[in-house]
Amino acid sequence: MSPAGDAAAVPRGSLDDDALPAHATVDERGVVTGWSEQARRLLGYAPAEVEGRPAADLLAEDAREAAATRGHRVRQSGGWSGQVTVRHRDGGRMVVALSAVPLSGSKGRGQWILTVSGTPQPAPRPTEAELLEWVFDQSPCPMAVCDRERRLIRANRAMERMTRQSSDEMRGRRAVDITPGSPRARAVDQDMERAMSTGTTVEHESIVQAPDQNRPRVWTITSSPLKDPTGRTQGVFGQIFDVTGHYMVRQRLTVLNEASKRIGTSLDVNRTAQELADTAVPGLADFVSVDLVESVSRGEEPTVGSVGAAHWADTTIALFRSAQSSVLEGCPESAVEPGHTGRYPAYSPPALGLATGRPARYGVEDTEISRWLDASPKRAASVKEQGIHSVMIVPLLARGITLGVALFLRHQRPFPFDDDDLLLAEEICARAAVCIDNARRYTGERATALALQRSLLPRNVPEQAGVEVASRYLPTDSRAGVGGDWFDVIPLSGTRVALVVGDVVGHGVQAAAAMGRLRSAVRTLADVDLPPDELLTHLDDLVAHTDSDEDAVPGDSATGFGATCLYAVYDPVSRHCTLARAGHPVPALVLPDGTARYLDLPAGPPLGLGGMPFESVEIELAEGSLLALYTDGLIESRGRDPDASRAQLLRILAAPSSQSIGLTCDTLLKALLPERPTDDVALLVVRTRCLSAGQVASWDLPADPAIVAEARKAASDQLARWGLEESTFVTELVVSELVTNAIRHAEPPIRLRLINDRNLICEVSDASSTAPHLRRARVFDEGGRGLLLVAQLTQGWGARQTTTGKTIWAEQALPARPP
Repeated sequence: MSPAGDAAAVPRGSLDDDALPAHATVDERGVVTGWSEQARRLLGYAPAEVEGRPAADLLAEDAREAAATRGHRVRQSGGWSGQVTVRHRDGGRMVVALSAVPLSGSKGRGQWILTVSGTPQPAPRPTEAELLEWVFDQSPCPMAVCDRERRLIRANRAMERMTRQSSDEMRGRRAVDITPGSPRARAVDQDMERAMSTGTTVEHESIVQAPDQNRPRVWTITSSPLKDPTGRTQGVFGQIFDVTGHYMVRQRLTVLNEASKRIGTSLDVNRTAQELADTAVPGLADFVSVDLVESVSRGEEPTVGSVGAAHWADTTIALFRSAQSSVLEGCPESAVEPGHTGRYPAYSPPALGLATGRPARYGVEDTEISRWLDASPKRAASVKEQGIHSVMIVPLLARGITLGVALFLRHQRPFPFDDDDLLLAEEICARAAVCIDNARRYTGERATALALQRSLLPRNVPEQAGVEVASRYLPTDSRAGVGGDWFDVIPLSGTRVALVVGDVVGHGVQAAAAMGRLRSAVRTLADVDLPPDELLTHLDDLVAHTDSDEDAVPGDSATGFGATCLYAVYDPVSRHCTLARAGHPVPALVLPDGTARYLDLPAGPPLGLGGMPFESVEIELAEGSLLALYTDGLIESRGRDPDASRAQLLRILAAPSSQSIGLTCDTLLKALLPERPTDDVALLVVRTRCLSAGQVASWDLPADPAIVAEARKAASDQLARWGLEESTFVTELVVSELVTNAIRHAEPPIRLRLINDRNLICEVSDASSTAPHLRRARVFDEGGRGLLLVAQLTQGWGARQTTTGKTIWAEQALPARPP
């Protein structure tokens, strides 16, 4: 049982059954050196509570001065006995018979024995006046009474201790005279004057750093008017209350409130870490840094967890400096710049905090900090230069995972961190760690979706003879994740090129996957050389069939989707462009003379509705025309008028400029999109070219087998003019086979065309819609080998439908030319 508990179990003033006297011993200075069991039972104090303290502390306040006088007489006369008033441990007073006798012998030199005998008597009941006097004089709060001129009349003992002046020394002086030059004294004097004039209590808080204290105290100073029975103010009464505890609690609650509002406003790992640092400075620390495990900063699972420090005994830990904040400009305390990686020895406090998962606070003189600084001269110089004296290390723990550590420093405030500060830092870091982990998970998921989407988009748009192309894809910066916007540039036969822009409804991995399926389908259909309206019809069927898949799971967004698409085919030989759209925004066109407009295309239904036709429009484009294809995210940004965005898009495209179309794309994105887009954007800007007359040769042929030889000769002569004699043999074979097939199996008119571009293209057109099929001839077959030879000797061949029939084409590589 504790001594306090034993004392409380004994009734006040009782002695044992034998009525033995209570004994105590004191030295010549009046300090208690011995305490008997009867003394404990009498006054309630355990030996540990009184031994080493002045015996006068056990006397009542009004008996101490008399005891000092008696002590002098006792030493002169060699002993004393009489009655004294003592204080019980519970605060009560008792009158007891006390005798003091010196101890004899060398071992007792300078020692006195005090004996209490007889039955203790309760002290006389004080009068009301005495009680009121004691309240004022013994109150732990400093108090003072001043007259109408604010001159001090009386101060209690607590005020005397605070000012280190007696009440007599302060009497008749104002606060500004008692402590001259003190701003607090001027504030108190002004409060008293205001209380006198208004008749109401005035108070203010003051933060005071006493020389003998390691942290400041917070006082509430009140000035209350003293009024007579008529209500007239005749003086002023001042009190000072120590509210340091309440003030610190209020400050910590303020920091916690700020943390709940400021930390976690985004799903960005580094931004969340910066919010943690900014919240703790200056409310809790003078400098804060947040170091994360490197994999966490990339949105990956942390590669270092809460493991034993022995695991890292001979290693250093690499931590990424994600954020930092300081009360000083430029964060001069930092030894690692944000965005860089710092190396921490296994014995350093940050590495220990990461290993153990336990927070800790240090002084710079502690062994752990000293050893760390000895190994890092840069940090040691910063500690010395900035006067850093107190350190806290708090691990960032979330869902059982250690994400990093936060470092808290103090150098402007002279007092060190305490346990309450450590608890506050733990609370802030716990909240921030959850937000950082959420951001890490989101970053990882978004990076996965972006990687999927970018892998499905064309990495490098191939250079085309018929067009100059620039493209941009900008994913959304919102929590919805990546979307299903895409673009594509597809080379077609005859130097033609297909331009595609589409948008799948929704966001996330499912939208990206659906976009990949659509893009693959478009490329497959484009390879068949379908006209734009027919291609969209087949694409619409694909989406509709996906929606009605018998194996689809109800409510699964991966099984069905809606989308819009714009498909255009440009022919640089004829300069014709054929376009069709399925619910997609219309493209913008700027002619070489600066005329700008939006093309008038039938809207068409979005893909997936099924059963509704699509219409295509064919236009002729002058060389150097600018065509812009885009998704709705470019012009329908939240908070902007779509019509105003469309008008601004035309103005930017039509503005005279010598910049490349790539810079034009960047200008459009910067002008039309907010800083944080809410939808992803695909943009394709195309400047048209055309092939010169010298690159194309064509002949109209009659349906006569005798014309085949003339066609071969005309082709070989043209190759000679182009300087492509090395290609004559293959070209003659291709011309002979394709023209013969057209005369034998098709209908006139028949037309032969050669195109000299990056490759040599041979085309034969006729009025029949029947396309040839490649087959392997048997040993005794007389035909069926021509197309097989064409396929073997060229890079590719194929057939495409036209409005008047079909075109069979074959493409072969040009021979290498000297530079």
